Parts: sequence; C-alpha cells; structure tokens
Amino acid sequence: MSELVTGEAVALELRPARLPSRALAVLLDLAVAMAVYVAVTVALVASTASLDAAAQTAVSIAAFVLLLVGGPVAVETLSHGRSLGKMACGLRVVRDDGGPIRFRHALVRGLIGVVEILMTFGVVACIASLASARGRRIGDVFAGTLVVRERVPVSPAAFVPPPPPWLAGRFSGLDLSAVPDALWLAVRQYLTRMRQLDPRVGWAMAERLAADVAARTGAPVPPGVPPAAYLAAVVQERQAREARRASGSGAAPNSVATGVAVAYPVPGSAAAGPVVPDATVPARPDVRDAGYGAAAGAAGGRGQTTAGGGGPAVPPVPRPAERPASGFVPPA
Repeated sequence: MSELVTGEAVALELRPARLPSRALAVLLDLAVAMAVYVAVTVALVASTASLDAAAQTAVSIAAFVLLLVGGPVAVETLSHGRSLGKMACGLRVVRDDGGPIRFRHALVRGLIGVVEILMTFGVVACIASLASARGRRIGDVFAGTLVVRERVPVSPAAFVPPPPPWLAGRFSGLDLSAVPDALWLAVRQYLTRMRQLDPRVGWAMAERLAADVAARTGAPVPPGVPPAAYLAAVVQERQAREARRASGSGAAPNSVATGVAVAYPVPGSAAAGPVVPDATVPARPDVRDAGYGAAAGAAGGRGQTTAGGGGPAVPPVPRPAERPASGFVPPA
C-alpha cells in the first residue's frame, strides 16, 4: 500500500500498479492503437493516391500523431485515467494526491510516452518503473501522476471470537481510556488469528498482550482466567461501550451468545473445530472447556479477588472439584 495525502490532509491508502500489470495494459493499448492506425493508413493511402509523395508523407505523419499520441491522450482524459488496457487490467491513472487526472496530465504522459515507450520499445519505461518505489515511469514523474490498482481482492471479515459466557460483564468497571489504539489492533489481530498459530506460541503471545492491557488499565488479570479469554472479554467490553456511546443508550447490549461453545487451540492439543451450538453449556463452564486453555497454576479458592488499582471485584473461578476435567495439559 502507498499512502497518499490529499489537499484536505486526508491520507489515502492506494495500491500502486507494478510493472507486469502495467506492461500488459500498455501492450493491449498499443495493439488496439496499431490496429486502428493500420486501418486508417490503408484508407488514407487509397484516398490520397492522386497526391504527390510530399503530401502523402505529411498525411501519414499527421495520422501517426493523431492516432498514436492524440488518441491515448483523449481516451485517458475523457475516461479519467482509464484506457482500454487499464480497464481490462483493473488500473487507473490518478494524480499524486489521489484525484482524477486532467488534460495536461494525460498530454505530458502521452508526449513522454512516445520517447520512452514507442521509440525505445519500452526499455526506458521498464527501467524507470523498476527503479521507482511506486512503479512510476518518467512520464508519471513529469506529469505528477500514479497508476494504481482499482480491483483489489477483498479478504473476508475476520471473526473475533466471543469470550466465555461466565466472563460477561466482569470487566465493566475497567478504565480502558489509557489503552492505545495500536494495542487494541494487536489484540484484535491476535484473536482473529490465534487458531492459526502454534498453541504454545499463541499462548505466549496472549500472555504478553494481556500483561500490556492490564498494565494500561491498572488492574491485573484475575487469577484463573486464561489470557486469551481475558483479551476477548476486554475487547467485548470496549465494543459494548462504543455501541452504547454511538446509540446514546445507557443499557449495555446483550452481545454474548448464550448456549454457544467456542473451541480454540490450547497448548499441547490439536486445533479445535468450528463453533458448535450446545444448549447444555453450564452457566460458568470450565475455563479449559471454553477453549482458551488452562492457566498454569490457576487459583482454586472461593474468596473474591479484587482487581488492583481500584478495579471491580472479580468472582472466583470454580474449584477443580466442581468442574469436569478436560484433559488439556498446560504448557511447561
């Protein structure tokens, strides 16, 4: 991606076109232009047979300039940077600030293109495009333009897994204002990709991110809560606050799906399967059964644990005797 800044100081993320796609677009444009030029030349030769040699030469030069130079300039101007070849390849010529090109931009590109594309068979244009960080040829540099891709593959929206139901609302008193956006982005990326990571690597990453979030909020991670479940619950709390702020409602939306068990990879286990509805999920399921993995040295006491820094009282996790064993083994 290339970040362009518009005249209104708005940053645009555009994907510059590289040499292969640009070369294919130029070849298509040249093929169309040469076909039209040959057809027009044959018609002119037949219609100017009675003229002398000097007049025929002048007509041929005029036809060359109008079709191979004026034609592309007119097409790019009228189509705002999309010739036939660029349309086929999903490309467009834009200004350096991301705006549509005008006649002067297309004219400069067309005149310089005669030298660096037609007269040198594209060698100069290829060298300039390879040397440029954004794939620009000399005509683009002098005209102040850039060729970008319009058809960019859209990736499916990443799924952020919900936290276990027994963690719903337990972090409603945390102060999340000190958590930077970069850390929220890192947490979200981890939650959407943790099933693709090695279990031990993902566990270590979750512990590091949970420690960073806890340091910014001033409240430590409650004992017995796996780091991935803690991150999912905090992200859900932030989303709930943003939804209430956007709607102007004081009531928290019910964003926790009841009766749904989400399976996740844990250290020492195979990758879990997809989301499976289960109406028999207990109100406070086992931490390991929720798929986030067992925390090493999880506390089993019944006393309430109060989060540091004036945080809310966090209910304890049930003792091992009160919950079924899942067989997962925590990392060494």
